Amino acid sequence: MEQLTPEDNLRLNVLLANQVQAIRIDESKMVVYGLSAKGDAKVQLHPTCRDEVYLRYVRELISGQILGSPGGYPTYLKRWNRMGQARADNLAQLLLLGEPEAVIAVVHAPSLTPELARRAWWALPDSDNARSLLKNSQIVQSELGQLLAHYLVEYLPFEEEVSYIIESVRLILQPGLITETTRQALWNKGRNKNAYLVGFLEAQPDNLPNPIAARADAPQIQAILAPLVTKENHIAIQLIKIISEKGQSFLATSEQVLRKPANQEVVNILFEVIAHYFASIRPQFYEDEMNILSLVERAHHYCDTGLDRTAVEQREILALMPELRETIIAMLILSGLNYSVLRPIFSHTTAIGSLMRKKLAPVINPLLEQMAILQRNSDSI
Repeated sequence: MEQLTPEDNLRLNVLLANQVQAIRIDESKMVVYGLSAKGDAKVQLHPTCRDEVYLRYVRELISGQILGSPGGYPTYLKRWNRMGQARADNLAQLLLLGEPEAVIAVVHAPSLTPELARRAWWALPDSDNARSLLKNSQIVQSELGQLLAHYLVEYLPFEEEVSYIIESVRLILQPGLITETTRQALWNKGRNKNAYLVGFLEAQPDNLPNPIAARADAPQIQAILAPLVTKENHIAIQLIKIISEKGQSFLATSEQVLRKPANQEVVNILFEVIAHYFASIRPQFYEDEMNILSLVERAHHYCDTGLDRTAVEQREILALMPELRETIIAMLILSGLNYSVLRPIFSHTTAIGSLMRKKLAPVINPLLEQMAILQRNSDSI
């Protein structure tokens, strides 16, 4: 039976005996790297059979030393461990196996510490792991956080999946990770790839770069509705927010994306972001399966028939400023966005680009009309 060469066997055992913190195997170069407090060490392998077979022997030796079993990392646990179910007491051991899936299990573990994160990043530095690590607040606040953010910034031009671009931008924009110059550069890239803008809308909806002015009637509305804000009228609070500088900036950026989304994923995520922005005023009777026509219809009738908290709140506003009726309806429509509004179209097409936008017109155009209402002064309604 073919086995490791005596030289490789000896050097691997020496490597493992020197209290390594993590192991990485470069299969293309047939090199085993070890991370220790003193720096990196490496063992150049000398295969006597096919590389993939020889690497299996290498992993059997490592697993036998670390886990007491030559069976290696149980790859059938891949999905389980990616869901963050790796045991907290064996995370350090998993990083010594030289198995990418074992590293991923560590990265997804909720009990991950900054030190173990540092070792895991050394073992498998890629964009997926960077995103997973930046979902951990402890890692974000550690020294590793800025390094991970820098990596994602550099990798973004090569990222092809829209959802990954959006998620990367959202994670990079967490406080303390990048400079204002880098933030502005990311924003500017949104001119050509609006998936970047969706990341901003998700991460910093009330703190977007290059803010635009508040509505001209904002001071008047704020003064009249101040008593309702004091008594925590949610619709009054949301209304004053949307006509402010930050609300108008959110609307303008959302409109920019909505007018020219690249693919279906951008639209899906944008709808979720917009709905979340207005979530505090979403009527209780809204259903999750409304299409665009039923959503618009329900929002219009709600002012007269609604009986829940938000209905009472909106009637309080209309008693003071009846001219804000269409503004309130526009916010209620945007609060109800979800995939059900898109399903009648997306379930029958895989189109992207201009063809997708043409098919989406019956949904997008009514939403653009609502945004236009929220972006103009009440006395012009």
